[in-house]
Amino acid sequence: MSVSAGETTLLRWRIVIPFLLTGMIWGSTWWVITDQIDGAAPSWSVAVRFAIATPAMFLLARVMGRSLAIGRNGHILAIAIGIAQFCANFNFVYRAELHLTSGIVAVMFTMLIVSNAAFGWWLLGQRITRGFVVGTVVALSGIALLLIHEAGLNPLGGSIPLGILWAVFGILAASIANVVQANETGRALPMVSLLAWAMLYGTIADFALAWFTAGPPQLPDRQSFWLGIGWLALAGSVVTFPLHYTLVREIGAGRAAYNGIVTVIVAMLLSTLFEDYRWTTQTVIGAVLALIGLVIALRARQTPPPALKQAA
Repeated sequence: MSVSAGETTLLRWRIVIPFLLTGMIWGSTWWVITDQIDGAAPSWSVAVRFAIATPAMFLLARVMGRSLAIGRNGHILAIAIGIAQFCANFNFVYRAELHLTSGIVAVMFTMLIVSNAAFGWWLLGQRITRGFVVGTVVALSGIALLLIHEAGLNPLGGSIPLGILWAVFGILAASIANVVQANETGRALPMVSLLAWAMLYGTIADFALAWFTAGPPQLPDRQSFWLGIGWLALAGSVVTFPLHYTLVREIGAGRAAYNGIVTVIVAMLLSTLFEDYRWTTQTVIGAVLALIGLVIALRARQTPPPALKQAA
């Protein structure tokens, strides 16, 4: 069947707009988080973010005509996703940015595909190709160069090893959530509805964790904090998730994952502009190796890891 010029153009923009928009928004969120943890407990910043995002996601599900009835197994799945993705993952990320510049954390999170592949191999029997391993080694070499440079400067005055540890925990938490989403129950449910319930359960866990670790909420009253909360909750959570999954359906999970390259470029640019990140020959080589390794790993991956199908 032939496709008219109008349909071809429509398909092109249906791909280009979600691809660039999700990459740019997610790239900006890493830097916005730095203001969220300035004078506020990280756990409370996360809790308030998803307290705003959750009703917006429920509203979006209703506007899209999706049923909110997901059944008993759906709620069990949503609890697991909510605790892993919207509580553990984000709490680890916010804490990592207390010690590492936002662009470095963003680069580290490109390695989410590695942990997803490992969990996919272990739990789902998905094959890992030789090319994927080669790309991973190249990317990890580049990330190592960036982290060595970060440790030498220590621009935030924190603990570089602790920041790396928090980031790794965040990657693992996200991977667990994404592998869980790939089960039969998750595939049978409307994505927006599942996300809405998962955010609700995650928000409950966020508030409990925040109260336990930081006591009653004490949040800044500066305008930038609340504008940042709005951007992270609405643009960084509610807008991008549905766009990303639409993109996955249009061009496939593997190609959709390439918006991670846009994310890293935007994150590193903002880190350079606003966090005084200093580029050297070592960091340029490291960034290039990380991106080249990511491309090699994605191109070599014949069966995309679960997270590339289900979350970002």
